[in-house]
Amino acid sequence: MARAYNFSAGPAVLPLEVLQDAQKELVDYKGCGMSVMEMSHRGKDYDAIHQEAIATFKELCGLGDDWAVCFVQGGASMQFAMIPMNFLGKGAVADYGKQGTWSNKALKEGQKVAALRGATVNVAADTQKDIPTRMPSEWKWTEGAAYCHICSNETIAGAEIKEFPKTTGPLICDMSSDILSCERDYNKFDLFYAGAQKNLGPSGMAVVAIKKELAAKGDDKIPTMLQYRTYVDENSLFNTPPTWGIYIFGETMKWVKRMGKENLFALNAAKAKKIYDVIDGSEFWTGTAVPEFRSNMNVTWRIKGGDEALEKKFLDEAKALGMSSLKGHRSVGGLRASIYNAFPMDGVDALVSFMKDFEAKNG
Repeated sequence: MARAYNFSAGPAVLPLEVLQDAQKELVDYKGCGMSVMEMSHRGKDYDAIHQEAIATFKELCGLGDDWAVCFVQGGASMQFAMIPMNFLGKGAVADYGKQGTWSNKALKEGQKVAALRGATVNVAADTQKDIPTRMPSEWKWTEGAAYCHICSNETIAGAEIKEFPKTTGPLICDMSSDILSCERDYNKFDLFYAGAQKNLGPSGMAVVAIKKELAAKGDDKIPTMLQYRTYVDENSLFNTPPTWGIYIFGETMKWVKRMGKENLFALNAAKAKKIYDVIDGSEFWTGTAVPEFRSNMNVTWRIKGGDEALEKKFLDEAKALGMSSLKGHRSVGGLRASIYNAFPMDGVDALVSFMKDFEAKNG
């Protein structure tokens, strides 16, 4: 069976060679007589997988010994609550960027915790309802903020921060949809995290990189499994971790390393440019994000300003040609091509060719 070109925003396409290697090792991992899904998380076979996955990720991000990498179940949405529970105490102020759907979800969780704790949440910038979509150009930070939370790439809006702001408190960033997709100085942050199901591996967990110094400042009165110090002190092995997800994460990180970061980053930019060039080349298509903030991971657009009947025809014909999940998020409609790290260039070429053909027949 031929594989579809999977443009899904998540769970998303994984590197084919990672899937094929996992298939070979599914029943018997490297001759140990069992699957990764069956082995003890305390055993030496799994321990090697765990340690290598962390080491490779830290190498790719340029993180030193002052950083810890944690595997936390619940995805990025769990982080929306864990962050304020750990760091937003009574009388404290946390700054949030309100840049789109996902950053707004994080903001709402912060507000819930603030209401319980007698703390305050400040909206440092608000571009959520701006059309065409964009990221903030100006931020209003609180001096001495407990932390400053932003989202680097909004998958629904198709907008990405290109230059990160300087903040007055620890900088925390949701990088779920663009982590390791472009050149970035990860040491500018104090905590960054990503739901795994876009650029890192399968769904079911978040990868959290946190400075150990920050983790130690977290509230020690909240439940043990919600404290970052638990994951740091126990190397994410306090309880049984999502071992299979960590294994695929580690294999995906090795794939990124084999690709070469610079090569991968250039490929990502080239993939996005091909689609944006078609969108910009005709009035038939309308991009939905301000050009200077356009995402290289999630390309969003409309047909003839929002002709829903024509967009449905586009989606139906694309699916018949093996191009899956090009429909925009249900909250905004339109079209979206999510072209994460593992998405192949030939899939982009197929989409671009189809777009030109579709315009010729329906323009």
